[in-house]
Amino acid sequence: MKSVLTSQTTNIVSKGCLDVRVAINADLGEGYGRWDLGADDELMQYISAANIACGMHAGDPPRMAKTVALAQRFGVGIGAHPSYPDLQGFGRRFVAIEPGDLRDFVTYQVGALMTFVKAAGAVMEHVKPHGALFNRAAEDEATARAVVEGVRRVDPDLILVVLAGSVFEEVALSMGAPVAREVFADRAYDRHGRLVPRSQPGSVITDPTEAARRAWLMVSEGRVQAVTGEWVNVQADTICVHSDTPGAVHIARAVRETLERRGVAVVTTRAKLNGS
Repeated sequence: MKSVLTSQTTNIVSKGCLDVRVAINADLGEGYGRWDLGADDELMQYISAANIACGMHAGDPPRMAKTVALAQRFGVGIGAHPSYPDLQGFGRRFVAIEPGDLRDFVTYQVGALMTFVKAAGAVMEHVKPHGALFNRAAEDEATARAVVEGVRRVDPDLILVVLAGSVFEEVALSMGAPVAREVFADRAYDRHGRLVPRSQPGSVITDPTEAARRAWLMVSEGRVQAVTGEWVNVQADTICVHSDTPGAVHIARAVRETLERRGVAVVTTRAKLNGS
């Protein structure tokens, strides 16, 4: 595939025709008990927004407190990462829950992390649902509405991280919630702009150079190529690098260094939306 790092797109940035600000986020604190996942300390050096597990798919109180403190130390924006109640499945399985109950599960998790954030004298900026809950909200209006309602009961000013171009985005905007549209550096897309299921070959991108190339294309041109060859339009307010993707630290570093080298400022989610 021909590289998109052309003089044309570079000139778009240099002439100021592009909103050259973006957040880079990762899901952190995703251990439990004696089990750890991901190199949080290393990843925190390259991201600007941390989605912290709240105990339903991973995470526990000590980890929540530790990860909040780590984000503070690196000046990284803090967000909650609620999930379906699915510790065994790591939140990557659909769980049939009535919308009202789902709303309560979301409020519980976001509220729990908010307590640790306030205790640390920090500020929570955003909420990004995890795994199957994120994917379900992207397609299902009732799920999306339950998530937004659950978040807004904690704090209506919290930013909802949504899949760009999804039902989740439409519902959140219709309910008056601030949104950050998310794209994925390390995941493949289908022609509808949805993530290719992890069960399919090629769904996870582990090559740092390729991940960085895709991130630059999504930021500079607002598009990504689907696995079937079509070009899909996206809006990139925040770019995700999954902490459990093999080589996640190398991917995050490559994405950040590539963007910054081409004039893109990596900022927190709140700073991206506020333009500050």
